[in-house]
Amino acid sequence: MTTQGGIILGKAIAIFNQKGGVGKTTTSINLSASLALLDKKVLMVDLDPQCNATTGIGINKGDIEKSVYNVLNGTCKIEEAILKTRYKNLYVLPANLNLAGIDIEISEKSRVDNTFLKQEQLKNSIDRIKDSFDYIIIDCPPALGIITTNALTASDSVIIPVQCEYFALEGITQLLKAVKFTQMNLNSNLKIEGVLLTMFDARLNLGLEVVEEIRKYFQDKVYNTIIPRLVRLTEAPSHGKPIIAYDPKSRGSEAYLNLAKEVIEKNERGE
Repeated sequence: MTTQGGIILGKAIAIFNQKGGVGKTTTSINLSASLALLDKKVLMVDLDPQCNATTGIGINKGDIEKSVYNVLNGTCKIEEAILKTRYKNLYVLPANLNLAGIDIEISEKSRVDNTFLKQEQLKNSIDRIKDSFDYIIIDCPPALGIITTNALTASDSVIIPVQCEYFALEGITQLLKAVKFTQMNLNSNLKIEGVLLTMFDARLNLGLEVVEEIRKYFQDKVYNTIIPRLVRLTEAPSHGKPIIAYDPKSRGSEAYLNLAKEVIEKNERGE
């Protein structure tokens, strides 16, 4: 990571919550696309074996020759696997289904080759290309394994999406322990970038209560932007489009553009 006039260049941000269904991949796709629309050069890294961020940005799985799987197991350079999307300024390091078995594969490789550092494969690759991008957004899998450890080790900071639903804070202690472990053992510079409230339904009192509870827990780390629960947001990935392309005038598009502006402003303040 380098800085220019106090602004961080090539900032790597992991979108991380080990709970599934919190809007993690939706946020990875739409924050990446919104940052790109605001003239930032963005690389989105799909680290989820389900490959939803890859297909959700319009990449056909059949067109992928090399992926993040090859980068993690050391069989290709990151530059060889990065693809240009159809959207200006937006690139993707795609996933494929082989990623599902990568934990066992790289654990075995590190056992027989002590120069192969299983937790730092992604970091070593990203460090080489960081200064070519303004932002690198990493979509983590909903699990605490070697893939997630690679993401946190490679990142400067973490955005935690939290759904505005009952049991929203369930698992947060475990999540924060994973961040703390990474800070103490692998990446002392890792910070919590922010907490993003997702799937908010203004018609439900419960949603308002959860917002209050999360703001009390995380205080100024919570973004002002709240992502609403919208059918259009859930439809967009099945069409291979971010919300700003699928429905540019929707509340979802407006929300993610506002989030991108918050992320940029925070970065420009050097936070």
